[in-house]
Amino acid sequence: MADRLFGTDGIRGTANIYPMTAEMALKVGRAAGHIFQREDRPHTILIGKDTRLSGYMIENALTAGLCSMGVHVLLVGPLPTPGVSYIMRSLRCDGAIMISASHNPFQDNGIKFFGPDGYKIADEMEDEIERLISCPETDGIRPTNERIGTARRIDDAVGRYIEFVKASFPKGMRLDGLKIVCDCANGATYKVGPFTLSELGATVIPISNAPNGRNINHNCGSVHPEDMRATVIKERADLGIAFDGDGDRIAMADENGRMLDGNAILAVLGADLLERDKLPDKTLVTTIMANTGLERALKPYGGRVLRTKVGDRYVIEPMREHGYLLGGESSGHIVMLEYNTTGDAMIAALHVLATMIRRDQPLSVLANAYQPVPEAHAKVPVNGVWPSENALEDVRREGESEINGVGCVVIRPSGTEPIIRVMVQHESIRKAEALAKQLAGRIAGL
Repeated sequence: MADRLFGTDGIRGTANIYPMTAEMALKVGRAAGHIFQREDRPHTILIGKDTRLSGYMIENALTAGLCSMGVHVLLVGPLPTPGVSYIMRSLRCDGAIMISASHNPFQDNGIKFFGPDGYKIADEMEDEIERLISCPETDGIRPTNERIGTARRIDDAVGRYIEFVKASFPKGMRLDGLKIVCDCANGATYKVGPFTLSELGATVIPISNAPNGRNINHNCGSVHPEDMRATVIKERADLGIAFDGDGDRIAMADENGRMLDGNAILAVLGADLLERDKLPDKTLVTTIMANTGLERALKPYGGRVLRTKVGDRYVIEPMREHGYLLGGESSGHIVMLEYNTTGDAMIAALHVLATMIRRDQPLSVLANAYQPVPEAHAKVPVNGVWPSENALEDVRREGESEINGVGCVVIRPSGTEPIIRVMVQHESIRKAEALAKQLAGRIAGL
């Protein structure tokens, strides 16, 4: 847990401190360049980023590393993560890199990879990149003359992605008459969100759409949607949408200001697909962190929920294997494989809107079927040595015995921060809070 460079969503950390240094990004670029070149021909990697100040530093270092291995680089600038995946496929690239720390504050940054099929790379490829960084295998690979890679910018990437997400919206349907608050988190959706919604006919009230490199996710976006919610109520809007910094997570608010997390959004989309018999095997995929209220919401429609470990790429694995079309996480990663290969907040928002229009119902009515089971969360900082998996499992079993089958307990190391997360679901919120605190104390003493 502590030694692996890659977490659940790529490499992440404080910018300019290991592992998110320019020197490390250069090495990562060289290692990735070696791995992605599997044939004797010119290879191309696309690089996108969110709006963080440190994005310039990481972008240039990655570009230098890739070019030094003979790889050509296409730079799209600030673009949502799902847009990077789409543009890469559209341009027939051999892979893509997204520079982002997602919902983290601006001082953090990260690097995540997509393979040529548009999906995030497997653990095995991440391990190979990590191995190459720490060994001299690529030191002697130094292309010269015309074999050195080049870099150029793609200026119309935002427009291409907007047209792509609009194409996922039902033909002939428009958003005329809807007033929508759009919180862009001062991140990668600051153009995509408002432009897409307004081009489809909505009246858009954009907020947090003026990035300056330092204000991404600061008291805004899907992790801090308070301003979005308040604006919905103040402006008497039909709903609010909040993206995270790189546009792969979403939170929503209905016309009354009630918040919808990933569970609620999955319930709305899942129920609609089930009623229209569009959900293969009547199955939706989510993670162990999902609220059990999701199963209850889908049960009247005959739907079932398949759970995986945390991380949207782990949600996608069984979706690809079995042909499932809808999956996601409580955090707001919503995956609709019919339209894109990764979590796409913009596409998820459009399909919630399409459901409202198709049913002629406000979001509050659609979301009412989802009633969450009370849950409590706790974080345990890790300073130095991480507890063993067996020790954490013992604590989890202790928690499960306490609730005696009336709820669930999840304990897991974070893949993005040096913390251990504790979640307890129980019909009594007091019981859940007390048990989460008790288990966190037990873990801290390990």
